[in-house]
Amino acid sequence: MPIHYISARYLFTAGLLFLYICISCTRAEPEITVEELRQHIEYLASEELGGRYPGTEGDRLAAEYIRNQFRRSGLTLEADDGYQYFSVTTGVTAGEGNSLNIDGYEALQGTDFAPVSFSANAAASAEVVFCGYGFSDGNGDISWDDYKEVDTDGKWVMVLRGDPEPDDPSSIFATRSNDRFKAYQAAENGAAGIMLVSGIKYSGDDVLDNSGTHQGRVSIPVIQVTRHAADMILSGSQTTVEELEGKLLESMQPFSFSTGTTVTASTDLLVDDATTMNIIASLEGSDPLLKNEYIVIGAHYDHLGTGGEGTGSRSPGTGKVHPGADDNASGVAAMIEIAEKLASGQRPRRSYIFIAFGAEEKGLIGSSRFMEDPVVDKEQITAMINLDMVGRKNEEGVVQIGGVGSSAGGEEIVNSISGRYGFSTRLSYEGYGPSDHASFYAKDVPVFFVTTGAHTEYHTPDDRADLINYGGLEQVALFVHDLAEELGNRDRRLAFTEAGPRVPSAPRHGNRQVSLGIMPDFASVVSGGLRADIVSPGRPADLGGMKNGDIITAINGQPVGDIHEYMYRLSQLSRGDIINVEVQRGDKREILIIQL
Repeated sequence: MPIHYISARYLFTAGLLFLYICISCTRAEPEITVEELRQHIEYLASEELGGRYPGTEGDRLAAEYIRNQFRRSGLTLEADDGYQYFSVTTGVTAGEGNSLNIDGYEALQGTDFAPVSFSANAAASAEVVFCGYGFSDGNGDISWDDYKEVDTDGKWVMVLRGDPEPDDPSSIFATRSNDRFKAYQAAENGAAGIMLVSGIKYSGDDVLDNSGTHQGRVSIPVIQVTRHAADMILSGSQTTVEELEGKLLESMQPFSFSTGTTVTASTDLLVDDATTMNIIASLEGSDPLLKNEYIVIGAHYDHLGTGGEGTGSRSPGTGKVHPGADDNASGVAAMIEIAEKLASGQRPRRSYIFIAFGAEEKGLIGSSRFMEDPVVDKEQITAMINLDMVGRKNEEGVVQIGGVGSSAGGEEIVNSISGRYGFSTRLSYEGYGPSDHASFYAKDVPVFFVTTGAHTEYHTPDDRADLINYGGLEQVALFVHDLAEELGNRDRRLAFTEAGPRVPSAPRHGNRQVSLGIMPDFASVVSGGLRADIVSPGRPADLGGMKNGDIITAINGQPVGDIHEYMYRLSQLSRGDIINVEVQRGDKREILIIQL
């Protein structure tokens, strides 16, 4: 076509393609350089990759790019030509069966109402009861119970989103203010369904939030309604959402009542599944015996796409691409460069496995998948180094390294190497952490978690390639290379030592913290319960007789369908409580008595 008809977007796309081809096909520079680190990040964090959300075209292009980098460095591609595939649930789509009728008015989906991503697929016709902020004070931590003075059994409840102290992030209400928590509370109070509405203080724009990802179902239909639709329901009570919000904020007291309006509504959500992958390659060691032991170097390559409720975005309403330059194109770029350098020089004695993990942001799914089906004997994995957000070394020059207590001598090794590069380290001894190394620590593998820490652009559209400290990233990559080389050449493998819990931090209810002491199945590979992947010795679940692989289906007779409902059930308990936990063990149902 004539050159003047070629759009700027077309030229930009063509330029990126040319850059990708040049990077992929030219011979690898064996040294770790700022230039190559920049090239990797600028491609992975480009607009064209769309934020690398699992299962998308951008996710596939990123995986292909990483595999090609491994191949050109002379690594051996593992699994299925470098890919280890697995399925993830990426979101939900509204089906054709969504409806809302308000006293004869057929509301419009997408204009007046929208099904919420964790809603049950169900229908209900009932009177609507307004229940304030939807709090039900079960344990006495707050003197606020929106359900105490009204009958909600078999009724629709309407609640305001958020809480009555919206400007105080440390408010005691904050832990109860999320939509899912309120849906659980409504179900426990016998509601047939729940309507969520945003007050003006919560959202001036009153936008229907239909961008959420699938997070497991609650047991009742959940819909969000606009203030206009809510005001139609409230019209018989001669009030509005704005007036009710103002009354609650001023009085700081519950105010609930029956609206006298009947609604008929149904929800119909279709779960969207997609295929994503880990990218795996290996480098054989030089020692005839030690080459059968492996050091894993990993970094997750997925990110948040365009954000949206439930993705973890801190700017969920923007709809903009979240580039994820630091999180975690920086870690992937460093890993690629480290692999090149290790492959180009004299081979260390042990072997290496390089893994770009998929779906980390959705709950460490890729690393969990690898540990369920490793390409080598997992007993021969002697250490794991995880790079996650390593591109924003600040003016203080501090690099954070976690897990140094998970091996005998780990701290000494780190200290002996970090001094070569002129940066100070902040060491953490615990092996568990909010990234892929946790999947390895849970299986008794010594871990090192390397990061330069969070920043104000974290999980926003502003995590861009131009904000990366490339000189600092080069230093971090060189440090990790030397750490990997040291681990690969030691006469003896690192000895694992337990360093803190192998489970995530327990939920808090008020000022009390409770935990069963399990590593739950974040990937939700089973339905109708929560699998305990790891039961920590000496913790309440273990002392009560729970075993690895048990599927928790109920706590104190209340159902547990997934990790979200499990966390909610725990949030209602206190330390010292004696609870009964129903588990499925193979084809048998067991009831366990556990003291927290």
